[in-house]
Amino acid sequence: MTASALHVVPPTQSMPAAAILDRIAEMFSRFAVLPNKHCAPMLALWAAHTWVVEHFYVTPKLLLSSAEPESGKTRVLELLRHFTRQPEITVGGSAAALVRMIAAEPLTLLMDEVDTVFAAGGSGNEDVRQMLNSGYKRGATIPKTKGDASGGFVVERLPVFAPVALAGLAGNFPPTITTRAITVHMRKRRHNQDVESYRERKFELEAAPLRDALISWLDSIGEDFATCEPDMPPGIRDRAAEAWECLLVIADHAGDHWPGTARNACTDFVRQGRNTPLSDGTRLLTDLRDLYRACGTDRMHTSDILNHLNNLDDSPWGEYRNGRPLNARQLSSLLAAYYVAPICVEINGKNTRGYVTFPTATQRDQVGLIDAWDRYLPADTSGDDKGESR
Repeated sequence: MTASALHVVPPTQSMPAAAILDRIAEMFSRFAVLPNKHCAPMLALWAAHTWVVEHFYVTPKLLLSSAEPESGKTRVLELLRHFTRQPEITVGGSAAALVRMIAAEPLTLLMDEVDTVFAAGGSGNEDVRQMLNSGYKRGATIPKTKGDASGGFVVERLPVFAPVALAGLAGNFPPTITTRAITVHMRKRRHNQDVESYRERKFELEAAPLRDALISWLDSIGEDFATCEPDMPPGIRDRAAEAWECLLVIADHAGDHWPGTARNACTDFVRQGRNTPLSDGTRLLTDLRDLYRACGTDRMHTSDILNHLNNLDDSPWGEYRNGRPLNARQLSSLLAAYYVAPICVEINGKNTRGYVTFPTATQRDQVGLIDAWDRYLPADTSGDDKGESR
């Protein structure tokens, strides 16, 4: 097949739903180098959900992130434009303008170079972030005043619920957005990796009948989506389950291999999301859990904890602030956010401040490390969190 070859499906040809999604996923793979086999099916399902988003409570953000420019992010946005509902590709823009665009008509917002918006010093980034966060769930509005002093002011409640894809350099997406998103970590293609050349007009000739077939199928079953509750893969819950629900519902209706393909993709993307760099707080909790488990204890003095943490390989604690090691006050400050506080602990006849896994009678408003581990760290059954004693 040459780079200019087309696989045009006649508009009148009837195609099974699974075949429609297959062809759309194939086109993403042909014209973009994607990180793994799960990306193209996910993109096909995400594009499909934009046509029936009003039947769902949540629309997951799609993030296209990369360490370096020229990694294919913009190309994926260009391809999405051919399969999404009323696509609007934009670079930057004020929150006020974006809100009014979304409120005017149903659309899919495809935002490129988002790193320039959210990077340090980006103008108006808080308003844009707020707008994008709010638009994650149906029914969200942003109030805007309308009118003037002579005629009076009225408050408009502008809806902001809309599918949004964001492309930008890694490290510049706020956590409040990444936790509401499906993230594709794009990479530069290797020298021996080839893709077909993208020519907008030629691509549209092939995409148009597929898009029409997709719309026709979704229109015929859209009303069924509102009451569907798909089975989630093991371990997928809370916000991850919320984000993937609409894609799994569409996959279940498509049938064939799509229910399994979608759940495999869901599991893989959620797993990747859990492997993102930890905050200082969760890194500290993780290191403390490993330490207490390795020592087989339920209590340690602060000095012993710091000695271990500051000598831990591949950790930030030895040069935590301005090249200086983590100290007792910083340790206490980090753990206070999780309602964990130091108390006087007796170990081998020595009574000094430290931390315990379970709260004591004197810790009325505090919790032990166990509670923080259970709430903020992934479940880990490799050891016993009960400690040696209570």
